[in-house]
Amino acid sequence: MKLHWSPRSPFVRKVMIVLHETGLLDQVELSRNVVAVQMPTPAEVLADNPLGKIPALVTEDGRRLIDSRVICEYLDLHAGTGLFPAEQRLRVAHLNWQALADGMCDVLLIWRTELSRETGPWQAVVDGWRVKVGAAMARLEAEAPEIGKAPFGIGHVALAAALGQMDFRWPDCSWRDHFPQLTALEARLAARASIAETAVEDDQGSDSGALTKGHLAF
Repeated sequence: MKLHWSPRSPFVRKVMIVLHETGLLDQVELSRNVVAVQMPTPAEVLADNPLGKIPALVTEDGRRLIDSRVICEYLDLHAGTGLFPAEQRLRVAHLNWQALADGMCDVLLIWRTELSRETGPWQAVVDGWRVKVGAAMARLEAEAPEIGKAPFGIGHVALAAALGQMDFRWPDCSWRDHFPQLTALEARLAARASIAETAVEDDQGSDSGALTKGHLAF
């Protein structure tokens, strides 16, 4: 298999965590690509994902899979790991936690892009994103005890990737000072091998928080 990959993307990190959990990492060739709004999309990424996004996975039989949710579920089914539980109530819970964590990542990523505009960010839109991220974190804080009791699965994978991205891109937001249940859960997850071994890396040597410092507060 071939995975279009970057050590900075939270959605790629989800896939990497799943690859570690399923034991499939050694069956995947990692193709490093930089995909950013302000840069031309690499032709090799467009060839496998017409949306020009990563991650994108090419399977052994040549199928091109896009979106971390699709890729993670494919890998889980392929390995029979059970990160997407079969029991209905638990499965829906994990899918809901994944949707919430992924959605928060989406907001944080477009927010960061908005901050890079030469004319400055659209304040009304930014204010709306701030409210949404705060509400998402509050929901995750409230559900952290339930998440912590659930068997490890895709909800935990997505949550670890989202909080890792917040630490990487929004380093001064001090979320741990405001969400103690989530802080305790994140510390437990961070000790898991698949999560520890996929920590975000700033492979471009830039100041990851240069655009976002002082913009997100709880």
